[in-house]
Amino acid sequence: MKILIKKFWKITLFGIAMGFLEAAVVIYLRAIIYPEGFCFPLKDIPSNLFLFEIGREISTILMLITVSMISGRDFLEKLCFFIYTFGIWDIFYYIWLKITLGWPASIITDDLLFLIPVPWVGPVLAPIMVSITMILFALFLAYLKSKTYILRINKIDWMFLITASTVIFISFVFDSRSILLKEMPSPYHWELLVIAELIVVFVLYRIYRRKT
Repeated sequence: MKILIKKFWKITLFGIAMGFLEAAVVIYLRAIIYPEGFCFPLKDIPSNLFLFEIGREISTILMLITVSMISGRDFLEKLCFFIYTFGIWDIFYYIWLKITLGWPASIITDDLLFLIPVPWVGPVLAPIMVSITMILFALFLAYLKSKTYILRINKIDWMFLITASTVIFISFVFDSRSILLKEMPSPYHWELLVIAELIVVFVLYRIYRRKT
């Protein structure tokens, strides 16, 4: 248990630092492309910067995967560390942007979240909610594992988790065509996020009921 707690502290620091690094890069990009302040509709990104941005996003995910592979002893621990670090990184990314730029103006301010494979757009609160869920999911599984319970995530659980992830993905890319056409984003589909969150809670309940 103590070893697991120490690892969570270390990757928490990593996630916080990585969030600052991510915010710093975005600050530079906005100074170049949006000197008057980021807003929709999106501006065209120079092709060379766009390629670097895609590479940065891929590198970010690879860094999160790598730190989880180094920290975890088995697949379940690796999964917990990955989704936990992802959540910490994403939340502190917005915290650092708020501290340094005073942005976002509110938690319902729309943001460009990701570019792969199409633009992801949604109010800041949405990815924060997803990140909080990921953190709690990881801590819950880690807690049960620390109690020496044998945890099993079966095929049905994975099916539900993949479904939840897909629904969240759809909620963020639902309006990608309009964004690519340089239009304003339409209202976010909160109902999709709520459905996905409920599915995750249901999976956690299933896992808890089966613990041995």
